[in-house]
Amino acid sequence: MTVRVDLAAEAGKLVTDLVTEPWGRVSPSVYETSRLVTLAPWLIGHAERVDYLLDVQRADGGWGGPGGYALVPTLGATEALLTEAGRWGSGGRLAEAIDRGLRLLFTWSAASYPFPIPDMPAIELIVASLVERLDRHLGGLCADLEAPLARWHGARLAPPARAGLSRLARYRESLAARPALPEKMLHALEVAGEAVAGLGVRPTSIGSVGASPAATAAWLAVQPAIEPSDTARRHLESVVRRHGGPVPCGMPVTVFERGWVLSSLVRAGIRPQIPEEVLWSLGAASGHAGTAAGPGLPADADTTAVALYSLSLLGMPYEPAGLWAYEVDTHFCTWQGEEGVSPTVNAHVLDAFGMYVSGSAEPRGRYRAAIGKVSDWLREQQSPEGAWSDRWHASPYYATACCALALAEFGGARSAGAVRRAADWVMATQRPDGSWGTWSGTVEETAYAVQTLAMTDPSPDARRGRAAERGREYIRARLDSPDDTPLWHDKDLYAPPAIIRAAALAALHAGGRNSPSNPL
Repeated sequence: MTVRVDLAAEAGKLVTDLVTEPWGRVSPSVYETSRLVTLAPWLIGHAERVDYLLDVQRADGGWGGPGGYALVPTLGATEALLTEAGRWGSGGRLAEAIDRGLRLLFTWSAASYPFPIPDMPAIELIVASLVERLDRHLGGLCADLEAPLARWHGARLAPPARAGLSRLARYRESLAARPALPEKMLHALEVAGEAVAGLGVRPTSIGSVGASPAATAAWLAVQPAIEPSDTARRHLESVVRRHGGPVPCGMPVTVFERGWVLSSLVRAGIRPQIPEEVLWSLGAASGHAGTAAGPGLPADADTTAVALYSLSLLGMPYEPAGLWAYEVDTHFCTWQGEEGVSPTVNAHVLDAFGMYVSGSAEPRGRYRAAIGKVSDWLREQQSPEGAWSDRWHASPYYATACCALALAEFGGARSAGAVRRAADWVMATQRPDGSWGTWSGTVEETAYAVQTLAMTDPSPDARRGRAAERGREYIRARLDSPDDTPLWHDKDLYAPPAIIRAAALAALHAGGRNSPSNPL
């Protein structure tokens, strides 16, 4: 039986929620929650945070996603529970959870961490700082704890090779020589340790530091006194109340959520009524340095490009001149000084430049040259199988959809082969139940796969059409109860529910029988 979906109503509600929940919606983070357990035990919801860490521990003793995605959450949760045991004593469920976490960590360490370490923000420094704290616990606190924890007294955990303690020490030493801490470092302020006190950091007007609960808690932890009226404390309390105790990686993420939701919907042909408040919040991207995902974060090319692209789709084009600040020799960086590279950022830059050029008869030579350069670079990043991968998302289906859609629309005839290979890869990796997914089938990844098939080739293709329709059936059946598997990269994997739902609605509409006026 085909599930009926009223796309007009669903899209309208999604856009309304952008106003009623202006900070955005992000899933809880084991890592960020663990830092609040350690750094802010006085904060409301402390018991709920401890319970959350205990409740989401995996059967193998770890926390978080598979493989290397479990490293930071497992280190963070184990350290936080050890801190809690040192405050109140260990026993029962708490001691068992710590023991299981330590056993897994030392198993990984003995095997030299038998998984790749994912490319996530500040991961080497975060891992080193957590190993440092764990070793401190094991060298002292555990001597007085009950079994089974006493046996861990004096043990020392070796960090992965790329996350050595010497690198953390050099980073902290370098902080003292800086006249001001770069904004991009504020998001992981907690790794600075005691050095936070001398950095002259101040919260934003809404009380956040680096748009991160952990960074905000680290700043509060070195203040001589914390009054109930303190803006940073009140900010954390607001975040805690939104999630019932646990906290997400980033908050607020206003522009990020609004840009991705609107670009997904409108690109697919869904045009709900957009409140002026939402439109003008995206207008910040037209500034000389672009815009940030939310207050407390540095401006970045990704958020800027998506916001500008969304505004162009909605009939409010701005010249994307702010993106020139992120141009490097062969591509565009997420922000100045970025160590990695991101195909999806460049796909979004291609979208923004392509819309700007296509909307004008003027030559705009510099933009056209950049479109060619970015298109060339994106084609070079494609895997032999036809997929792309990216540093901001765990799934190649997200990166492949971003790159294939941008190249299909703005990459010219030279990109046709790359786009076709992307669709062929998507076709070849569909699961028997009609879904797509990296670890298991998910609504989010199925939505990206359907978009790749339905929105990159104007000519009809029966095989593509059947595969896309099977994917849509999978999405329809689960739209009201998606798993929201965390796949997005921050300091921990996270899921942005509104963005995922927008991607799903776009897939249902694009190239299929769905339309806002004719729901299935």
